[in-house]
Amino acid sequence: MHSETKSKLTEEERGRLAEAAFGIGTVVLRTRELTGGFFNTAYELVLAGGREAILKVAPPDTAEMLSFERNIMRAEVEALRFIKAAGVAPVPEVYAYDDSRTVIPYEYFFMEKVKGRPYNEVREEMTDGERAEIERELGRYNRQINEVRGERFGLYNHATAIAKGTWRETFAGLIGDVLDDAGRLDAPLPIDRAELEQGIDRLLPALDEVTEPKLVHWDLWDGNIFVADGKITSLIDWERALWGDPLMEHYFRSFIDSQGYRKGYDTSVFGTPGVQARKELYDLYFNLISVIEYYSRKYDNSGHLNWAHTNLLEGWERVAKL
Repeated sequence: MHSETKSKLTEEERGRLAEAAFGIGTVVLRTRELTGGFFNTAYELVLAGGREAILKVAPPDTAEMLSFERNIMRAEVEALRFIKAAGVAPVPEVYAYDDSRTVIPYEYFFMEKVKGRPYNEVREEMTDGERAEIERELGRYNRQINEVRGERFGLYNHATAIAKGTWRETFAGLIGDVLDDAGRLDAPLPIDRAELEQGIDRLLPALDEVTEPKLVHWDLWDGNIFVADGKITSLIDWERALWGDPLMEHYFRSFIDSQGYRKGYDTSVFGTPGVQARKELYDLYFNLISVIEYYSRKYDNSGHLNWAHTNLLEGWERVAKL
C-alpha cells in the first residue's frame, strides 16, 4: 500500500549512509527495500565482510503526519537502546543514528538485522500448539516490558511528552491531539466530534485507576514480532512507545483473543472495576488513528479505509453500552 510519508533513497545514497555509519570504504554488496511498514522507509543492506544491517529513514520534515508522529525516530532509537541495556526483551542493536540531515535531508539510523521472520508471515504455517507457545512467550516479554516504571506519563519522546500530570490528563491530551489532527487534515469521521468527546469524557474517570507510569510498546502487532525455530528472536518498531497503562498493548485490543498470551502475561493483575472502560478508550484511540492516518499518509486503498471505519463504528457501539 502506497504511503506519502516514505522517503525513497537511491542506491548511491544508501552507500553514502553506510560509509557515514561504518567507515569510509564500506562496500554495499546488495540492498533492497523492505515493504512491510507504512511510515518510515526501510532497507536491508549486505556489506562486504558479511555484516548485514537494516537502514530506517524517517519521512521528510515537510510530510503530513499525526501530532504524536513528530520526532518519533529519536524515541525509537532511545527506547531500543534502553531495552537493550535493561535486557527485559530481545531487541535489535542500534549501530548508528544521525538526525543532523547533513548526509541526506532525512533523519535515519542503522540497526542489527535480526534472525527470523515476522510472526504475521509465518503464523499460518504453525500448528495451534506452536502459535500458543509463541504467544505465551510474547505475554511473558510484554509483562516484563510493562513492569519497567517511568517517572512521568506520556510519549517516550521527551520533546513532545507531557512532563507532569495524571494518566487521565495525559491520555485526554493524546486522544484530543488525534481529534485535532482530523480537523487539520480534513479527515472526515463517521462520528461527530462533539459526540466523541462526550463519550470519551464519560469514560475518562476509569483512568484514575492508573497511578504508575509503565513502559508500553503500544504497537506490538504480529508484524513487529520476529520468530525463528519456535521462539521469539526480536521485538521491533518502538517508535510509538510511551509511559502509561499496560492495557494499551496491542494484544489487549478487542479484536484479539489469545489464551496463550493471557497465560504468559498473567492478566489477573488487571482486576479493577474500570478495566473494560480503559480498554474501550484505548480501542477508540487505536481506531481513530487507523482512520485519520489514511489521510495523512494518503493511502491508495479504499478497502483499508472501509476496514478502519467499520472498526471505529463497532468500537463506538461498545463505548455507548458501557
